[in-house]
Amino acid sequence: MNYHHLLYFYTVAREGSVTAAARRLGLSQPTLSGQINLLEEQLKQPLFERRGRGLALTDAGRVAYRYAEQIFSLGQELTAAMQTPEAPAPRLRVGIADVLPKLLVFHLLHPLLTPPHSTHLLCREEPTERLIRELAAHELDILLTDTPLPPGSNLRAFSHLLIESPISFFAAPALAAALQPDFPRSLHRRPLLLPMESSAFRQPLLNWLAHQDIHPLIPAEFEDSALLKAFGRAGIGAFTAPSCLEADICRQYEVTCIGRAPALTERVYLISHERRLRGLSAWLARNSSDMLLRLNGGPVNKEPPSGK
Repeated sequence: MNYHHLLYFYTVAREGSVTAAARRLGLSQPTLSGQINLLEEQLKQPLFERRGRGLALTDAGRVAYRYAEQIFSLGQELTAAMQTPEAPAPRLRVGIADVLPKLLVFHLLHPLLTPPHSTHLLCREEPTERLIRELAAHELDILLTDTPLPPGSNLRAFSHLLIESPISFFAAPALAAALQPDFPRSLHRRPLLLPMESSAFRQPLLNWLAHQDIHPLIPAEFEDSALLKAFGRAGIGAFTAPSCLEADICRQYEVTCIGRAPALTERVYLISHERRLRGLSAWLARNSSDMLLRLNGGPVNKEPPSGK
């Protein structure tokens, strides 16, 4: 079927005359009449009949008009859909090690949810060992962890260092008043909240303290970094976090930075099947350093003394 002929028929039926339809379509009346005649020949049915000075639809014409109405209505929907396509946002399945600071992960991933990226994030938080198995099964696109892929791993994947930040110590105001003046010696025999042994940062922290003959009390240990900070906010003990998050942590948990340990660092690695990162993973790698600069440029609660 020639759909131009069908459109001409449809327009004449709506306008009520060949003259009005020809004017709307920008065609001459003889041309329009000839095209409708060709359609009638194809359908083997007359579509119009004369009534006085105008045209009226025959029974076959009314059937054809109902079909034409549906066809051109769908055509308009198709045109509108193509003019304003709603392409689905790219999906990124991210495995997040449960020992990573949640605020750091938030600042790292948050820009992916804003234009021009508007990514659809699927975040899964579990121990690193389980996340590695899920990456191997292609259930995840990337991992964010505090350690690179272990040597000798059977998984063909690659570790990319995204973030490396010095460490700061925090405490609730009452405890901070006692710990801040003589930091870090003030931590000796005072409560310090620690991450669990699964954290890559735990042993370097204990070694740093032992090297200075500082032996804190350990009232509690945590896998979840946000829960650790919640206990720190309650004054149960001091705790550590990346220095780049000082402003956020002091504001969110209502604590005070009591000192910094530049010799200690916390790292975030991106583990991926790709040796050379592409797409959203590459964007994360490129912009992680900008994120650190932005966070470090924020206000700090107070300039604390540095640890040795």
